[in-house]
Amino acid sequence: MTDGFEPVPFLDAAVRIESHEDVTAIREFLVETLRDHGADPLVDEAGNTLATKGDGSPHVVVNTHIDTVSPHVPYDRENGVIHGRGSCDAKGPLAAILSAFLGYDPGDDGGRLTLAITPDEEVYSTGAAALDLSVLPGVDAPTGDAYVVGEPTGLDVCTAAKGRFEGTIGLSGVNAHAAEPETGVNAVAAAEGALAAIREFDAARDPHPDLGPATLTPTVIAGGEATNQVPADCAITVDRRSVPPETADGFAADLERAVDDATPGSVGVAFEPTERPTPFLEAFATDPDSPVVRHLASAAERVTDGAAGAVRPFTAATEASYFAPAPTVVFGPGVLADDEGPVAHADREYVRTAAVERAAAVLAEALSKLLG
Repeated sequence: MTDGFEPVPFLDAAVRIESHEDVTAIREFLVETLRDHGADPLVDEAGNTLATKGDGSPHVVVNTHIDTVSPHVPYDRENGVIHGRGSCDAKGPLAAILSAFLGYDPGDDGGRLTLAITPDEEVYSTGAAALDLSVLPGVDAPTGDAYVVGEPTGLDVCTAAKGRFEGTIGLSGVNAHAAEPETGVNAVAAAEGALAAIREFDAARDPHPDLGPATLTPTVIAGGEATNQVPADCAITVDRRSVPPETADGFAADLERAVDDATPGSVGVAFEPTERPTPFLEAFATDPDSPVVRHLASAAERVTDGAAGAVRPFTAATEASYFAPAPTVVFGPGVLADDEGPVAHADREYVRTAAVERAAAVLAEALSKLLG
């Protein structure tokens, strides 16, 4: 809305650009937009689009992603609502972030504001995992002092999110003829104890004060090769939604130990995290008293006349986990779901243009105070 940039026309164009299989076209549009408005962007080796303003302290990073989930949902606009894939996740937040970035004037003593737009959030987060701010001219440190991550939060300020880990518990026994089961070691039968261990895994753990309890869900089970044979192998895949301070490595070791304790000694137990090229998204939690939280919440409450700006957790895993432990918040227009059902990732994905404009105003006000 400043420097000639208006977020809604940008969003109108961006939603029409398919970015569920290849982000090249939307990244080119983003780079062109930045150049047209006086910024000097660069694209790093991981495909992140970066630009920076100012050279003071603190160094605040505004981030979101340009990829979307499949399939593409065509653009439509009526009555102040833009429909289409990416309208709220996360091209709506991108439009608001761009408005705030392009409108920021650091003056002589303002802090540094960096725009970091990633290409692969919906799959492996290869961009965020490789993000190194020191590729920017004049930037020495690879990380910033605080991060604002654009996602659909209904203009609330989200300071925490659960992590997501995934892996497979392998149970190993000894094949035998089913007529003489005592001569083998039945790995499928051992799944009974393994599932009990999964069910009770968090029984003695206190819930997180903001995020609530962690969850551990068995999602796939496979074992056995023949109906007349004692099975030597069984595999149980689990989905873990973690809370701080649990880490991926700590979870893997704890779960393997718990399953081993709950199954016969003759059964081998090994937990293998699902292979991926980047680290799992860890849980994170930012102190609600951090300046980035206070300024965003205050601005959101003022801009929306108290209708938004609540400080709360985010209900989905995000790339924000890669930026913690620096103070990190998730904020943006749009919602993951409404009273009718899912919105983000759904065929009815939409964002209200008024929400995008309010998000831009909130970010501009909060960043001005944070960087001033």
